[in-house]
Amino acid sequence: MSIRAFFNSVKEGFKSIGRHPLVTIASITTILLMLIIISSFFIFSVYARSVMRRLEQQPPVEVYMELGADEQKLQTVEDYISKDARIMSYEKRSPEQNYNYFKENLGDSSSVLDSLDYNTYLPYTFNIRMNDPAQTEALAGTIRTIPGVSKVDVQSRVMDILARARHIVNITSVAAFVVLFIIALFIISNMVRISVYSRASEIEIMKFVGATNSYIRLPYIVEGAIVGLISAICAWGITILVYYRIYVSAMAKITPVSFYALISVRSIMWWVLLISAVTGILIGSIGSGISVRKYIKV
Repeated sequence: MSIRAFFNSVKEGFKSIGRHPLVTIASITTILLMLIIISSFFIFSVYARSVMRRLEQQPPVEVYMELGADEQKLQTVEDYISKDARIMSYEKRSPEQNYNYFKENLGDSSSVLDSLDYNTYLPYTFNIRMNDPAQTEALAGTIRTIPGVSKVDVQSRVMDILARARHIVNITSVAAFVVLFIIALFIISNMVRISVYSRASEIEIMKFVGATNSYIRLPYIVEGAIVGLISAICAWGITILVYYRIYVSAMAKITPVSFYALISVRSIMWWVLLISAVTGILIGSIGSGISVRKYIKV
Protein backbone atom coordinates (compact mmCIF):
# COMPACT_ATOMS: atom_id res chain seq x y z
CA MET A 1 0.00 0.00 0.00
CA SER A 2 1.34 3.41 -0.97
CA ILE A 3 1.65 6.28 1.51
CA ARG A 4 -1.12 8.15 -0.26
CA ALA A 5 -3.43 5.15 -0.12
CA PHE A 6 -2.61 4.71 3.57
CA PHE A 7 -3.58 8.28 4.46
CA ASN A 8 -6.72 8.03 2.32
CA SER A 9 -7.73 4.95 4.29
CA VAL A 10 -7.08 6.71 7.58
CA LYS A 11 -9.10 9.72 6.40
CA GLU A 12 -11.92 7.40 5.39
CA GLY A 13 -11.85 5.84 8.83
CA PHE A 14 -12.43 9.21 10.48
CA LYS A 15 -15.32 9.95 8.11
CA SER A 16 -16.93 6.57 8.80
CA ILE A 17 -17.59 7.48 12.41
CA GLY A 18 -20.32 9.96 11.42
CA ARG A 19 -21.94 7.78 8.76
CA HIS A 20 -23.59 5.42 11.26
CA PRO A 21 -24.08 7.50 14.41
CA LEU A 22 -26.34 4.98 16.16
CA VAL A 23 -23.88 2.13 15.64
CA THR A 24 -21.01 4.40 16.73
CA ILE A 25 -22.84 5.42 19.92
CA ALA A 26 -23.72 1.79 20.65
CA SER A 27 -20.10 0.74 20.11
CA ILE A 28 -18.76 3.54 22.33
CA THR A 29 -21.25 2.66 25.08
CA THR A 30 -20.39 -1.04 24.91
CA ILE A 31 -16.63 -0.50 25.10
CA LEU A 32 -17.08 2.19 27.76
CA LEU A 33 -18.98 -0.16 30.07
CA MET A 34 -16.41 -2.92 29.65
CA LEU A 35 -13.55 -0.49 30.28
CA ILE A 36 -15.20 0.79 33.46
CA ILE A 37 -15.37 -2.79 34.73
CA ILE A 38 -11.74 -3.44 33.74
CA SER A 39 -10.56 -0.16 35.32
CA SER A 40 -12.50 -0.83 38.52
CA PHE A 41 -11.03 -4.31 38.81
CA PHE A 42 -7.56 -2.89 38.18
CA ILE A 43 -7.98 -0.36 41.01
CA PHE A 44 -9.26 -3.10 43.33
CA SER A 45 -6.33 -5.39 42.50
CA VAL A 46 -3.83 -2.56 43.09
CA TYR A 47 -5.48 -1.83 46.44
CA ALA A 48 -5.43 -5.52 47.44
CA ARG A 49 -1.74 -5.83 46.58
CA SER A 50 -1.02 -2.62 48.48
CA VAL A 51 -2.73 -3.91 51.63
CA MET A 52 -0.80 -7.18 51.48
CA ARG A 53 2.46 -5.35 50.86
CA ARG A 54 1.87 -3.22 53.97
CA LEU A 55 1.09 -6.33 56.00
CA GLU A 56 4.23 -8.05 54.71
CA GLN A 57 6.31 -5.07 55.74
CA GLN A 58 5.06 -5.17 59.32
CA PRO A 59 7.65 -6.51 61.75
CA PRO A 60 7.98 -10.17 60.64
CA VAL A 61 11.22 -10.39 62.65
CA GLU A 62 11.48 -9.62 66.36
CA VAL A 63 14.94 -9.75 67.92
CA TYR A 64 15.08 -10.35 71.70
CA MET A 65 18.31 -9.43 73.45
CA GLU A 66 19.62 -11.23 76.50
CA LEU A 67 18.39 -9.88 79.83
CA GLY A 68 20.78 -7.26 81.05
CA ALA A 69 22.66 -7.08 77.73
CA ASP A 70 25.33 -4.37 77.91
CA GLU A 71 25.53 -1.33 75.67
CA GLN A 72 28.27 -2.82 73.49
CA LYS A 73 26.17 -5.86 72.52
CA LEU A 74 23.16 -3.64 71.84
CA GLN A 75 25.27 -1.40 69.63
CA THR A 76 26.71 -4.38 67.73
CA VAL A 77 23.24 -5.67 66.87
CA GLU A 78 21.95 -2.22 65.96
CA ASP A 79 24.96 -1.52 63.73
CA TYR A 80 24.33 -4.72 61.81
CA ILE A 81 20.58 -4.07 61.43
CA SER A 82 21.05 -0.47 60.34
CA LYS A 83 23.49 -1.45 57.55
CA ASP A 84 21.69 -4.52 56.13
CA ALA A 85 20.12 -3.65 52.76
CA ARG A 86 17.41 -6.28 53.22
CA ILE A 87 15.88 -4.28 56.06
CA MET A 88 13.46 -1.48 55.27
CA SER A 89 13.29 -0.07 58.80
CA TYR A 90 13.53 -1.12 62.41
CA GLU A 91 12.43 0.00 65.85
CA LYS A 92 14.52 -0.42 68.97
CA ARG A 93 12.54 -0.80 72.19
CA SER A 94 13.89 -0.51 75.71
CA PRO A 95 12.54 -2.64 78.60
CA GLU A 96 10.47 0.34 79.70
CA GLN A 97 8.98 0.81 76.21
CA ASN A 98 8.13 -2.90 76.02
CA TYR A 99 6.55 -2.67 79.46
CA ASN A 100 4.34 0.25 78.38
CA TYR A 101 3.48 -1.56 75.14
CA PHE A 102 2.32 -4.66 77.05
CA LYS A 103 0.24 -2.53 79.41
CA GLU A 104 -1.50 -0.78 76.53
CA ASN A 105 -2.39 -4.14 74.94
CA LEU A 106 -3.81 -5.48 78.21
CA GLY A 107 -6.24 -2.58 78.47
CA ASP A 108 -8.34 -2.81 81.66
CA SER A 109 -6.21 -5.71 82.91
CA SER A 110 -2.97 -3.72 82.76
CA SER A 111 -2.91 -3.35 86.57
CA VAL A 112 -1.44 -6.87 86.87
CA LEU A 113 1.84 -5.42 85.62
CA ASP A 114 1.99 -2.50 88.03
CA SER A 115 4.51 -4.17 90.34
CA LEU A 116 6.66 -5.70 87.57
CA ASP A 117 10.34 -4.71 87.57
CA TYR A 118 10.72 -4.36 83.81
CA ASN A 119 14.48 -3.80 83.97
CA THR A 120 14.86 -7.26 85.49
CA TYR A 121 12.36 -9.28 83.47
CA LEU A 122 12.08 -7.53 80.09
CA PRO A 123 14.83 -7.34 77.44
CA TYR A 124 15.69 -4.84 74.74
CA THR A 125 14.05 -5.76 71.44
CA PHE A 126 14.34 -4.83 67.77
CA ASN A 127 11.25 -4.95 65.55
CA ILE A 128 12.33 -5.25 61.92
CA ARG A 129 10.46 -4.52 58.70
CA MET A 130 11.74 -6.22 55.55
CA ASN A 131 12.09 -4.97 51.99
CA ASP A 132 11.63 -8.51 50.70
CA PRO A 133 9.82 -10.98 52.98
CA ALA A 134 11.51 -13.86 51.13
CA GLN A 135 14.79 -12.86 52.81
CA THR A 136 13.36 -13.13 56.32
CA GLU A 137 14.70 -16.59 57.24
CA ALA A 138 18.20 -15.82 55.94
CA LEU A 139 18.34 -12.58 57.93
CA ALA A 140 17.04 -14.26 61.10
CA GLY A 141 19.69 -16.99 60.83
CA THR A 142 22.46 -14.41 60.66
CA ILE A 143 21.15 -12.30 63.56
CA ARG A 144 20.90 -15.37 65.80
CA THR A 145 24.70 -15.73 65.62
CA ILE A 146 25.39 -12.22 66.94
CA PRO A 147 26.57 -12.18 70.60
CA GLY A 148 23.94 -10.88 73.00
CA VAL A 149 20.95 -12.07 70.97
CA SER A 150 18.71 -14.39 72.99
CA LYS A 151 15.95 -15.17 70.47
CA VAL A 152 14.80 -14.24 66.98
CA ASP A 153 11.07 -14.68 66.39
CA VAL A 154 9.97 -15.00 62.74
CA GLN A 155 6.30 -14.85 61.82
CA SER A 156 6.82 -17.28 58.96
CA ARG A 157 3.29 -18.72 58.89
CA VAL A 158 1.75 -15.29 58.46
CA MET A 159 4.24 -14.44 55.74
CA ASP A 160 3.50 -17.68 53.87
CA ILE A 161 -0.23 -16.95 53.95
CA LEU A 162 0.33 -13.42 52.66
CA ALA A 163 2.65 -14.65 49.90
CA ARG A 164 0.04 -17.16 48.71
CA ALA A 165 -2.70 -14.55 48.91
CA ARG A 166 -0.68 -12.11 46.80
CA HIS A 167 -0.03 -14.87 44.25
CA ILE A 168 -3.75 -15.62 44.04
CA VAL A 169 -4.59 -11.93 43.59
CA ASN A 170 -2.06 -11.60 40.75
CA ILE A 171 -3.38 -14.66 38.92
CA THR A 172 -7.00 -13.59 39.42
CA SER A 173 -6.24 -10.10 38.10
CA VAL A 174 -4.66 -11.41 34.91
CA ALA A 175 -7.40 -14.00 34.37
CA ALA A 176 -10.18 -11.46 34.91
CA PHE A 177 -8.54 -8.97 32.53
CA VAL A 178 -8.22 -11.61 29.79
CA VAL A 179 -11.84 -12.76 30.21
CA LEU A 180 -13.19 -9.20 30.17
CA PHE A 181 -11.04 -8.35 27.13
CA ILE A 182 -12.36 -11.36 25.18
CA ILE A 183 -15.96 -10.57 26.11
CA ALA A 184 -15.56 -6.94 25.05
CA LEU A 185 -13.85 -8.02 21.82
CA PHE A 186 -16.71 -10.39 20.99
CA ILE A 187 -19.37 -7.77 21.69
CA ILE A 188 -17.72 -4.97 19.73
CA SER A 189 -16.96 -7.23 16.74
CA ASN A 190 -20.66 -8.03 16.50
CA MET A 191 -21.59 -4.37 16.82
CA VAL A 192 -19.17 -3.37 14.06
CA ARG A 193 -20.42 -6.21 11.87
CA ILE A 194 -23.71 -4.30 11.53
CA SER A 195 -21.88 -1.31 10.05
CA VAL A 196 -19.80 -3.53 7.78
CA TYR A 197 -22.87 -5.44 6.56
CA SER A 198 -24.52 -2.22 5.43
CA ARG A 199 -21.51 -1.56 3.20
CA ALA A 200 -21.03 -5.12 1.94
CA SER A 201 -21.91 -4.22 -1.65
CA GLU A 202 -19.50 -1.27 -1.57
CA ILE A 203 -16.73 -3.55 -0.36
CA GLU A 204 -17.45 -6.04 -3.16
CA ILE A 205 -17.21 -3.28 -5.77
CA MET A 206 -13.91 -2.09 -4.32
CA LYS A 207 -12.59 -5.63 -4.52
CA PHE A 208 -13.62 -6.00 -8.16
CA VAL A 209 -11.89 -2.77 -9.16
CA GLY A 210 -8.61 -3.97 -7.60
CA ALA A 211 -8.59 -2.64 -4.00
CA THR A 212 -6.37 -4.69 -1.72
CA ASN A 213 -7.62 -6.31 1.48
CA SER A 214 -5.48 -4.04 3.62
CA TYR A 215 -6.80 -0.94 1.84
CA ILE A 216 -10.40 -2.01 2.53
CA ARG A 217 -9.77 -3.14 6.09
CA LEU A 218 -7.73 -0.13 7.31
CA PRO A 219 -10.59 2.42 7.50
CA TYR A 220 -12.58 0.06 9.71
CA ILE A 221 -9.57 -0.55 11.95
CA VAL A 222 -8.98 3.21 12.25
CA GLU A 223 -12.67 3.75 12.99
CA GLY A 224 -12.59 1.05 15.66
CA ALA A 225 -9.43 2.50 17.22
CA ILE A 226 -10.98 5.98 17.41
CA VAL A 227 -14.17 4.61 18.93
CA GLY A 228 -12.05 2.66 21.44
CA LEU A 229 -10.03 5.76 22.36
CA ILE A 230 -13.17 7.89 22.85
CA SER A 231 -14.63 5.13 25.03
CA ALA A 232 -11.39 4.91 27.02
CA ILE A 233 -11.31 8.63 27.79
CA CYS A 234 -14.96 8.60 28.88
CA ALA A 235 -14.47 5.44 30.98
CA TRP A 236 -11.35 6.94 32.59
CA GLY A 237 -13.18 10.14 33.51
CA ILE A 238 -16.14 8.29 35.03
CA THR A 239 -13.97 5.78 36.92
CA ILE A 240 -11.64 8.39 38.40
CA LEU A 241 -14.53 10.69 39.36
CA VAL A 242 -16.34 7.86 41.18
CA TYR A 243 -13.12 6.69 42.82
CA TYR A 244 -12.34 10.23 43.95
CA ARG A 245 -15.72 10.44 45.67
CA ILE A 246 -15.11 7.09 47.37
CA TYR A 247 -11.58 8.14 48.37
CA VAL A 248 -12.67 11.41 49.95
CA SER A 249 -15.49 9.70 51.85
CA ALA A 250 -13.42 6.72 53.05
CA MET A 251 -10.25 8.60 53.98
CA ALA A 252 -12.23 10.96 56.19
CA LYS A 253 -12.38 8.06 58.67
CA ILE A 254 -9.04 6.35 57.92
CA THR A 255 -5.51 7.60 58.60
CA PRO A 256 -3.04 7.53 55.67
CA VAL A 257 -0.78 5.06 57.53
CA SER A 258 -3.58 2.57 58.15
CA PHE A 259 -3.45 -0.89 56.57
CA TYR A 260 -6.75 -0.08 54.89
CA ALA A 261 -5.84 3.35 53.53
CA LEU A 262 -6.89 3.71 49.91
CA ILE A 263 -4.45 4.38 47.09
CA SER A 264 -4.32 8.09 46.31
CA VAL A 265 -6.12 9.23 43.16
CA ARG A 266 -3.00 10.85 41.74
CA SER A 267 -0.92 7.68 42.01
CA ILE A 268 -3.31 5.55 39.94
CA MET A 269 -5.15 7.94 37.60
CA TRP A 270 -2.53 7.89 34.84
CA TRP A 271 -2.16 4.11 35.04
CA VAL A 272 -5.93 3.78 34.66
CA LEU A 273 -5.83 6.10 31.64
CA LEU A 274 -3.01 4.12 30.05
CA ILE A 275 -4.73 0.77 30.57
CA SER A 276 -8.08 2.12 29.38
CA ALA A 277 -6.58 3.72 26.27
CA VAL A 278 -4.51 0.72 25.23
CA THR A 279 -7.32 -1.73 25.94
CA GLY A 280 -9.94 0.42 24.23
CA ILE A 281 -7.86 0.93 21.10
CA LEU A 282 -7.03 -2.78 20.89
CA ILE A 283 -10.64 -3.84 21.40
CA GLY A 284 -11.92 -1.36 18.83
CA SER A 285 -9.31 -1.99 16.15
CA ILE A 286 -9.09 -5.79 16.54
CA GLY A 287 -12.88 -6.12 16.77
CA SER A 288 -13.32 -4.08 13.61
CA GLY A 289 -10.60 -6.01 11.81
CA ILE A 290 -12.24 -9.32 12.69
CA SER A 291 -15.68 -8.11 11.55
CA VAL A 292 -14.56 -6.97 8.11
CA ARG A 293 -12.57 -10.12 7.26
CA LYS A 294 -15.65 -12.02 6.08
CA TYR A 295 -16.64 -9.33 3.58
CA ILE A 296 -13.27 -8.82 1.90
CA LYS A 297 -13.09 -12.46 0.80
CA VAL A 298 -14.84 -12.07 -2.52
